[in-house]
Amino acid sequence: MLAWAGFLTIGVILALLLSNRVAAVVALAGVPVLFALIAGFGPAEIGGFVTDGLKGVSGVAVMFIFAIIYFGVMRDAGLFDPIIKRIVRWAGNAPVTITVATTALAMVAHLDGAGATTFLITIPAMLPLFDRIGMSRLTLSVCVGLGAGTMNLLPWGGPTARAAATTEVPVNDLWVPLIPAQIVGIIVALGIAWFLGLREQKRLSFNIQVPSEEASVRVGAGRTEHSASAGAAGSGHDPEMQGSNISELGEEDAILRRPKLLWVNAVLTIAVLAALVTGLSKPELIFVVAVIIALVINYPGLKIQTSRIESHATGAMLMATTLLAAGVFLGIMEGTEMIDAMAKAAAGRIPDQAAPMLPLIVGVLGVPLSLVFGPDAYYFGILPVLNTLGAVHGVPAIEIAQASILGQETVGFPISPLTGSFYLLVGLAGVDIGKHIRAMFGWAWLVSVVMVAVALLTGVITLGGAA
Repeated sequence: MLAWAGFLTIGVILALLLSNRVAAVVALAGVPVLFALIAGFGPAEIGGFVTDGLKGVSGVAVMFIFAIIYFGVMRDAGLFDPIIKRIVRWAGNAPVTITVATTALAMVAHLDGAGATTFLITIPAMLPLFDRIGMSRLTLSVCVGLGAGTMNLLPWGGPTARAAATTEVPVNDLWVPLIPAQIVGIIVALGIAWFLGLREQKRLSFNIQVPSEEASVRVGAGRTEHSASAGAAGSGHDPEMQGSNISELGEEDAILRRPKLLWVNAVLTIAVLAALVTGLSKPELIFVVAVIIALVINYPGLKIQTSRIESHATGAMLMATTLLAAGVFLGIMEGTEMIDAMAKAAAGRIPDQAAPMLPLIVGVLGVPLSLVFGPDAYYFGILPVLNTLGAVHGVPAIEIAQASILGQETVGFPISPLTGSFYLLVGLAGVDIGKHIRAMFGWAWLVSVVMVAVALLTGVITLGGAA
C-alpha cells in the first residue's frame, strides 16, 4: 500500500509539473498531503512529518532568499558587466560560443562538487548576457545543468560518496576507472551545448529577418520560458527583454551601476564563495551578512535599500515557497516510509534472469530514476538491495555502484525535483520547472547513456557477472 501510494504521489506530481497545470507549490505540497490521508495517516501524524520536512529545508530556503537578493544587488551594481563584455568580446554575438562557454564555466565552477555553488556562480554571471542577446533561458539552464551534471561524478560529489559508503569501496576505486567515461561525457556535453547554440543562432536570425511587428509577436511567443520567478513556482511572468546590444543600459540600470565599487564587490563576492566552499559558516548566515554588506556599501540609505530588496523580493519569495513546499513533500515521503517501501518494491520487481544485467540496467535508467528517487533514497535505499540481488548472481557490487553514478543524481540531478539545488537552478535561471525538465531530460539521458557505453567498452561494466 505504501509503495503504491509513493509511486502515485510522485507520478501525479511529475504529471502536474510537466503539464504546467498547477503551480509547483500546489503539486509539491498538496499531492503528498492528499495521498498521506488516503494511505491512512491522520492530520496530526502528517503535521509531524511536515514539521520534520520543513526543518530540513528551512536553512536552505533562507539561503536561497538572501542569495537571490545578494546576486541581484551585485547585478544591479554592475559586477557582472565586465564578465559579460569579455565573453561578448570573445564570442561576439555568436550563441554557439556563448553556450559552450556557459557549459565550460559550469564545469569549472562544479569542481567543488556543490551544485548550489555552481548555480550561484554560473547563472547570475551568464543570465544578463542571455537576456540581452535574446537567447532562451531554457538553453541556459540546460547548458549549466549538463556542465554541472557531468562533473558531479567527482569523488567528493554527493552520489559517488554515497555509493562508496553503501558499497564499502574506496571512493577513488569507484571513480578512477570511470575517468575515460567522464571525459567522453564532458565532450558530449560541450557538443550538445554547441548544437543548442547553433539552434539558438538560427532562431534569432529568423526572428531578425521577419517584419518588425510579426517579429515582436514571434519573439514574445518564443520566450515564455523567460520567467523571472516562474522557475521556482511555475508561473508564467516574462521579464522585460533589454535588447541585443549589451553595451546599452536603460536609464534605471545606469543609475544603479556602481563602477567605482567594482573591485570592492568582486572581493566581497570572492569572499562569499570562498566561505561557502570552505564551510566557514552556514550558507544562510554567509548570505545574510553578504546582503547586509552589499546594501550598505552600494546603496546607503533606507529608501534605496528598500527598493533594491523589493525589486528582487518576488523571485526570492516564490523560490522560498517552492522550496518549503518541497520540504513538505520530502517530509511526508520520508515520515510515512513511502520512500523505503518504494525502494523495496522496485528492487523486488527485478526478475532473477535480469539480475546479471543489473549494471547495464541501472546505468541506462540512471537519469529517469533521478526523477523518482533522490540521492539518499537511491544510494541508501535501493542500491543495497540491488547489491544483494547482484551478489546472488555473481555481479560485483562495485559495478552496480559505478553504473549508478553514471546517471543517477549525477547527470540526472539537474532535473531531479528531489534535490534542493534543482530548485536553485530553475529559480535562478527563471524557467518553468516542467519546461526545464522536458528541455533537459533527453540531453541528460543521452550523455549518461554514452558514458555507460564507454564504461562497457573500457571493461568497467561487464555483462553476465561471474556466471
